[in-house]
Amino acid sequence: MIPIDTLLARLTALHPRIIDLSLGRIERLLETLGHPEKKLPPVVHVAGTNGKGSVVAFCRAALEAAGYRCHVYTSPHLLKFNERIVLAGREIEDPALAALLERVEAANAGAEITFFEITTAAAFLAFAETPADLLLLEVGLGGRLDATNVVARPAVTCITPVDLDHQKYLGDTLAAIAGEKAGILKPRVPAIVSAQFAEAMAPIAMRAESIGTPLLVEEREWRVERTSAGFRYKGPRWTLDLPRPNLLGAHQYHNAGAALACLEQLDRFTLPEKALAHGMASARWPARLQRLTTGPLAAMLPRDWELWLDGAHNPHGARALATWLAGQNLPVHLVTAMLDSKDPVGFFDELRGRIATIHTVPVPGGHNGLDPAGLAETAARAGHSATHSADPAAAIAEIVAQAGSGPAILLIAGSLYLAGAILEKNS
Repeated sequence: MIPIDTLLARLTALHPRIIDLSLGRIERLLETLGHPEKKLPPVVHVAGTNGKGSVVAFCRAALEAAGYRCHVYTSPHLLKFNERIVLAGREIEDPALAALLERVEAANAGAEITFFEITTAAAFLAFAETPADLLLLEVGLGGRLDATNVVARPAVTCITPVDLDHQKYLGDTLAAIAGEKAGILKPRVPAIVSAQFAEAMAPIAMRAESIGTPLLVEEREWRVERTSAGFRYKGPRWTLDLPRPNLLGAHQYHNAGAALACLEQLDRFTLPEKALAHGMASARWPARLQRLTTGPLAAMLPRDWELWLDGAHNPHGARALATWLAGQNLPVHLVTAMLDSKDPVGFFDELRGRIATIHTVPVPGGHNGLDPAGLAETAARAGHSATHSADPAAAIAEIVAQAGSGPAILLIAGSLYLAGAILEKNS
């Protein structure tokens, strides 16, 4: 078996640009492969700036609790590529993945195609050839020209909160970005829409009206209300009292609500309230306000400190993080790295007043990261006490050495590549 990393490296070399949004290349390859995208089980297609993976995780947990088999497609991965392709509830294994990648490589015959496009084609091939009841499909970037948008008629679509991110590819305004996300809407296919800024909601509503998409919007057709025991979901058909979401943060109540609104539209599926409750209380999504209590990095901290990991990497994610931090009542020390495509000013502005110190580090793995020294200067200009360190372990050691006595939180956030490296190093 050819090593997975070797195959992935070969696929990466087929197109020099990491991101080049288009549907033409993947449509050509899917035609060569016999159109697997037309042979999929019912699809829940999820776009948005933040919360996509959480919505998918809640949907999956509830569906599996009800006895259904789910395919799942998400990106990026944290530790290994296999995480992106879940077949009927199980992460794809190396031999099957290697065979799959060799098949799509041969079918592509050396033509230009991006890494995400060819691996998405591979995922569709696997999903078409493995029986399952439903496919939970996360958009990679944007929506209109994302490789996942070749699915012509999903069962339901979903747009989670839209905010500024990937402006280089999607546009410089909320309206432009939301317009790209709205590209996944389909005629007569119900679309779940989380609460949005007015500037983002306008193009979504305009697109829906122009093609005949029924919209179900948060606070209009569905809503969530926190209760002492958890939360209440009220939708077009369901009123449910459910336990607290297993994923932490106030924003996760709304992501859980979006998942329930999607599930409510799946008329062909029997979803008992008990299964829905279990799904909300058991959903897992690593590196989303995840506490690390063991491992070499956790062992570097004083016994009364907490180590937390989060994937927040844009202003909207930082805003959700700041809301959670407001309820912690402990000094917070942040270790962060960011890609050069992100908005560090907006990220640090959202965290103003919530962070005691910031230590910036390089993005692991050779990805295009911001220079740690320059990133620390950006944080300082945003009003933070900031410096740069060689790597996360060095940053942790410096923070512990400089901090006073008493409990504190050490938070690592700013990049999913950083989060993946932390999980690997701390395992």
